[in-house]
Amino acid sequence: MCTSIAMTQQHFYFGRNLDLEYSFGEEVVLTPRQYVFRYRKEEAAAAGYAMIGMANVVEDYPLYAEAVNEKGLGMAGLNFPGNAFYFPEPQEQGHNVTPYELIPWVLSSCSTVDEAEALLRNTRLVAIPFNEKLPLAPLHWHIADRNRSLVLEPMADGIRLFDDPVNVLTNNPTFDFQLMNLNQYLNLTPGYPENRFQKALSLKPFGQGLGAFGLPGDYSPVSRFVKAAFLRANAPEAESPEASVTQFFHMLDAVAMVKGSVVTPEGRMDMTTYSCCVDADAGVYYYKTYGNNQITGVDMHREDLESGSLFRFPLVEGQQFRWQQDSKS
Repeated sequence: MCTSIAMTQQHFYFGRNLDLEYSFGEEVVLTPRQYVFRYRKEEAAAAGYAMIGMANVVEDYPLYAEAVNEKGLGMAGLNFPGNAFYFPEPQEQGHNVTPYELIPWVLSSCSTVDEAEALLRNTRLVAIPFNEKLPLAPLHWHIADRNRSLVLEPMADGIRLFDDPVNVLTNNPTFDFQLMNLNQYLNLTPGYPENRFQKALSLKPFGQGLGAFGLPGDYSPVSRFVKAAFLRANAPEAESPEASVTQFFHMLDAVAMVKGSVVTPEGRMDMTTYSCCVDADAGVYYYKTYGNNQITGVDMHREDLESGSLFRFPLVEGQQFRWQQDSKS
């Protein structure tokens, strides 16, 4: 259960909520240009473009949940159970990569969504897990740059690619349904509503916000998609990059899961384990965790991007309080 958003203002921003019942060993990971990715069915290659994102590093390999490369292309994997399909055998013509390789495969060599689309149309996802302890996750992916968003859904008939005009992705059902479902909410507005019920009645709003009456507030993927799309579409231009980052996190907060609000069939409590926003133009990865809602930033350009070794940044998990001591008498 996750939500991703792409937004262009002065800078391009890409980020997501990761909703899960547990930690998966995540940390902020910067892959520099000379780090060599070793693929199961493709030739090993240096990263080419540096990338930064949230990953679990296993055997010195970054298993990215999402990342943005130095060219400003972002990609996030979101849960897609019951629909995701990976082929048991590779194709003879074209490229073959595993799901865990897909983000590095795209971000290491593509600088735009257009380039990523061309690469992906000749790529098959094959059902090879990283190891026996890390089975394949059923995913679909949100890919975005400052000009365009794309959704990749791996289905039994092959990879499906959808243009994403709302710049948002959640989980099931499929993306075409998510877009169709928005037709049920075309009456919503952030503005002050007028009386369309009956002109003869003296009806008027009794409070602010009634223009968006009916905007979903539950935590289902469909409802989060509608709410995130509404907030994204009506977000005003912020006065600074810092204000844009703050606004981005407010949008993510509006669709975040509070611990105890969603209980899985196994009795576990789902929650937003972390939220992130990447300023793709500045190369800064901002994040906060469920236990620490102070925003922490990691700047990829402060490290040696020509290195061949991963840079790893453990999460700041404990709550950070800023104490105010000065008072006015």
